[in-house]
Amino acid sequence: MPVRNRLGELHDEITAWRQDIHRHPELMFDTHRTSAFVAAKLKGFGCDEVATGIGRTGVVGVIRGRQTGSGKVIGLRADMDALPIQESTGAVHASQVPGAMHACGHDGHTAMLLGAAKYLAETRNFDGTAVVIFQPAEEGGGGGNEMCQDGMMERFGIQEIYGMHNWPGLPVGSFAIRPGPFFASADQFYITFRGRGGHAAKPHETIDPVIIASHAIVAMQSIVSRNADPVDQLVVSVTSIETSSNADNVIPQEVRLKGTARALRPEVRDLAERRVVEISEATAAVFGGTAEARYNRGYPVMVNSEAQTAFAAEVARGISGDCAEAPLVMGGEDFAYMLQERPGAYILVGNGETAPVHNPEYDFNDEAIPAGCSWWVEIAEARMPLA
Repeated sequence: MPVRNRLGELHDEITAWRQDIHRHPELMFDTHRTSAFVAAKLKGFGCDEVATGIGRTGVVGVIRGRQTGSGKVIGLRADMDALPIQESTGAVHASQVPGAMHACGHDGHTAMLLGAAKYLAETRNFDGTAVVIFQPAEEGGGGGNEMCQDGMMERFGIQEIYGMHNWPGLPVGSFAIRPGPFFASADQFYITFRGRGGHAAKPHETIDPVIIASHAIVAMQSIVSRNADPVDQLVVSVTSIETSSNADNVIPQEVRLKGTARALRPEVRDLAERRVVEISEATAAVFGGTAEARYNRGYPVMVNSEAQTAFAAEVARGISGDCAEAPLVMGGEDFAYMLQERPGAYILVGNGETAPVHNPEYDFNDEAIPAGCSWWVEIAEARMPLA
């Protein structure tokens, strides 16, 4: 199945939606304008049900097929939130909100799923129910988990679920996917090293937490190189360091670190947590200080179901002629929570040679819209075929 002609006809309209959302980015759960925009569109399309306030600001639309005797219910999910980045694209549709922009393409995901919803509501060429899901707070807020905790799967009877992300560097309109672990778990750690402050000219009278923190940062690099099996993927990164003093002649009382750990297997995730805490506490003790280490479990590993991945790849091949094997990704994705609740698959759609995501120069490529919309439409129609 190539790109649907009707979706080609809707391309300009969907692009206009995307660029409108791009001009008005909203962060985390504060997607009030975007959620209202989505809900109004879904109602205008004639969805059988439109529910708001799920997972705080999430929106769900229900589209029943021409037949529903199969009893099948398929969920299709897009994310809506932006990032706290100042845009520098210079595009005519650039963000009008200082310090916020759609730097990950969630505006494109939302617009493509709206386009698919319009098509499915017009044609209803399937036997079952399509549930379109628009999620807030993917960028660190766990909006997917909140929607699940709100009982979304049970309320709408969702049996399988599918998601999509644009991918810079992948040719426009092409696809890539892989079964099993795909995106990494995303955890955070916060460590406070305490010593005894004093005059920088008399270090012997102090217990220097800067020295403690420095040794701990270096030692943490051995978690990947010496504790983890070399065939396992693991990232441990210290991303922030600050002290309780900013004077050049004062050894501070405290040093605070922040960082992240990423893994693709639960056992490796456990290893990272244990070693971050052990290294922090032991290093502090060696130098006569103390450490308070807090390790927060964030998004779990996102795992694509085998059968649904094979089906999603087959649909993608029907649209673009091919579906590549995607790389393992050490970034996090909270669609993982939905895949823990129901079998499903997550696919990448090409965004072309653009700036990387989370970059102030990034912009979603509107030429990807027909392919993305077509994939979601065919997921519903092929998974719930009319007799």
